[in-house]
Amino acid sequence: MAELPRLPVPIEHRVLKWACALPPRASRLLFGKPPTIDGQTLSTDTHALLTLARWSGSDGFYAGRGVAEARAESRYEARVTAWRRPPRMAEVRAVEIAGPDGPLPSRLYVPPLPTPDEAAPLLVYYHGGGWVIGDVEMYDDLCRLIAQAAGCRVLSVEYRLAPEHPFPQPLEDAFAAFEWAAANAAELGADPARIAVGGDSAGGNMAAVVSQMAVEGGGPRPAMQLLFYPVTDSADDTRSRHLFANGFILTRADMEMFEEAYLPPGVDASHQRISILQCPDLKGLPTAYVATAGFDPLRDEGEAYALRMRDCGVRVALRRHSGLVHTFVNQTAVNRTALGAVLEACGALRLGLAVASL
Repeated sequence: MAELPRLPVPIEHRVLKWACALPPRASRLLFGKPPTIDGQTLSTDTHALLTLARWSGSDGFYAGRGVAEARAESRYEARVTAWRRPPRMAEVRAVEIAGPDGPLPSRLYVPPLPTPDEAAPLLVYYHGGGWVIGDVEMYDDLCRLIAQAAGCRVLSVEYRLAPEHPFPQPLEDAFAAFEWAAANAAELGADPARIAVGGDSAGGNMAAVVSQMAVEGGGPRPAMQLLFYPVTDSADDTRSRHLFANGFILTRADMEMFEEAYLPPGVDASHQRISILQCPDLKGLPTAYVATAGFDPLRDEGEAYALRMRDCGVRVALRRHSGLVHTFVNQTAVNRTALGAVLEACGALRLGLAVASL
C-alpha cells in the first residue's frame, strides 16, 4: 500500500481525532479488527492511531534514523497530537535550575488553585524519549493536564540528552533538579513535604533512580513516585520485549538503539543506576503509582519493578492499561482511552500527595 501524503498539522490532528472517536463497529469496518495478544485486545481508538501511522509509513522512533531526524520527527508528531486548546494555567514560567554542569532551562506550571497563596504540592517531571529525544515543549500538554487534574504544580525538567551526554549525565541532571526543587520549594510555591517525582519511559527510569538515590543519600526524599511505563531493566530480556517488538510505536530496535546511545562503551547495563530492577534492596522508597501499557515492550519490566517494590514493603499501586501502547501519555488530545488512563494517574497523584501531608 502506498504511503499516505503528509497533511498540514491541523488537518492531521482532526483526522486522528475523528478516527479515534469512531464507534467500535465503524472503527473495525474501516481499520480492521484490533489484535488480541497475550489475552489482551488493543483498544479500537489506539488501533486506529496505529493503522494510520502504518499507512503514513511511520514505524518506530529511532531505528533507521539519525539523531537529528528522530528528534525532528518526534517534535512534528507532538504538534500533530497536541491539544488545540490546552488546559489553562494560572501561570507558566521559565525556571533555571542549577545543574551539575550548568543551568537546566526548565518550566513551572501553576494551575488555578482554590488557595493560590498556600504552599502547594509539586511534581518534578522528567520527560520520556529514550534519553535521546524529547524536550519540555513536547511535554507541555501533559504537564498542563497533570497540573490541572492533580491540583499540583509541575516542574518540567530539561535534562541533557544522549548520545551527546550519555549516562550518567542525564541522571545527574535529574537528581540535581530534585534537590534544587527541595531546596527552593518556597520560590516555587511548593510544600517541601509534598514534592513528588515522575516521568514516563526513560523519564520514569530517572524518577525511580532519583528516588533510590535520595533515600540512600539521607537528604530530602520524594513524597511519591509517578511512573508511566518506566525502563527498569536494560540488562535482561523480557517476554514483552519480544511479544511487542514491532508494530506498537516503540520497537525492540528502538530500545536497543536508545540504550546503546545512553550507555557509554564498557558500562555494565546491570548497574543499579541504569537497571533499577537489579537493585538488591528497595526498602524505604516513596509510595509509587506505576502505570503500564498492555501492548508495550516495557510492560513486563515496569510491572516486575512495581512488584519488587511491594515485596520490599513499599506502598505501590500497579495499573496495567491492557488496551494501550507506549507513549499513551502523549495521546490524550486524540485518544479517549489514553486520556482516561492519564486522568486516573492524576487522581492517584492527588490522593498520594494529600496523604503525604498528614
